[in-house]
Amino acid sequence: MVSKCANPGCATAFRYFHTGRLFRIETLVASGGREPGYENGMKRPGPHLEFYWLCDDCASRMTLAFERGVGVSVRPKLASSASAA
Repeated sequence: MVSKCANPGCATAFRYFHTGRLFRIETLVASGGREPGYENGMKRPGPHLEFYWLCDDCASRMTLAFERGVGVSVRPKLASSASAA
């Protein structure tokens, strides 16, 4: 459940879907991990959806990225190439 901005340096609480930016990030279940409900060593390989939210202020300057082995991190937005042309 999304409760606050995904930026660790921001404490803005999530209130409405029309503010900020909501991210749906698909990750893979860890090869050694087990999902709840899968006992006796059975693993559930495949995608796992997680939702993250950046407030208006953070979304204007940052984005989220998923990196295998690291997880989800907040990164600065890259400058638009259209403005450089």
